[in-house]
Amino acid sequence: MTTETLMRAARFHEYGPPSVLVVETVERPEPKAGEVLIRVRFAGVNPIDWKLRAGSLKQYMPVTLPTIPGLDVAGTVEALGEGVRGFAVGDRVFGRGASTYAEFAVAPITTIAQIPDGVSFEQAAPLHVGGVTAWLGVIDSGHVEAGQRVLVQGGAGGVGSIAVQLGRWKGADVIATASTANVEFVRSLGAREVIDYTSVNVEDAVHDVDVVFDTVGGEVTAHSWGVLKPGGILVTCVGVPDAETAAARGVRAEATRRVTDTRPILEELVKLVASGDLTPAIQHVFSLDDAARAQAASETGHGRGRILLKVAD
Repeated sequence: MTTETLMRAARFHEYGPPSVLVVETVERPEPKAGEVLIRVRFAGVNPIDWKLRAGSLKQYMPVTLPTIPGLDVAGTVEALGEGVRGFAVGDRVFGRGASTYAEFAVAPITTIAQIPDGVSFEQAAPLHVGGVTAWLGVIDSGHVEAGQRVLVQGGAGGVGSIAVQLGRWKGADVIATASTANVEFVRSLGAREVIDYTSVNVEDAVHDVDVVFDTVGGEVTAHSWGVLKPGGILVTCVGVPDAETAAARGVRAEATRRVTDTRPILEELVKLVASGDLTPAIQHVFSLDDAARAQAASETGHGRGRILLKVAD
């Protein structure tokens, strides 16, 4: 191997705490047919990254060790795989790749899009996991329309912060939940009302909602049914809502669907960033060498928006 085939990457050799994530020199990946190789500028840090590292998902999503985590990516196209059309070396792109905690990562062309002028790598980097999930919840499943009342459970997170802005963009009356420290932040995103879940029971404060988008799961899902009006819909991106409960309450329920070709959604999201209708919230930016600290910060679960790794200028 030569320096042209090597790269630095953060990876883990065993399941465990953030400290098992180490930065090493490894072999650079090669793009397969239908893929591009991306020189990574920013990588997103998402909860699934540290859940895989901790081993909490190994029964359902085992990984081959050692493994490089990471899905969200923004950077420039370095090389094209066989049959790739619509992209050229040097293009600024973003979306979902594989093993993005690295100087180079591959991505299928169905999960990336061009970054338009006026949008930075940093703004584009968190748009796949957070942005696509929010789009699927608010637009695809929720079918949010102007004048509707929408409740976003977890309005400060990487998904929720974008969902609040998408609801506002559609002309809905957006309500959101957040912790005390994040109330004003979520209000600044466009929520008309923000419920501090640490001191207020949302079922007592909110009623007759058309759409609930739950980004939290667990007990939050259980406490979301009562705020819906008859015929309303509960959409969740965490788990599968109970159909029997929905039927008994006279409402609908749906989990966000899986989409393999996300480029059309990414193109819509980045247009909204370019127009100023959507501002991805960035909580912290860490260096690649601080990947372990970045995952530790993500594990606290009380951030604002996304955490990023800055891999290169």
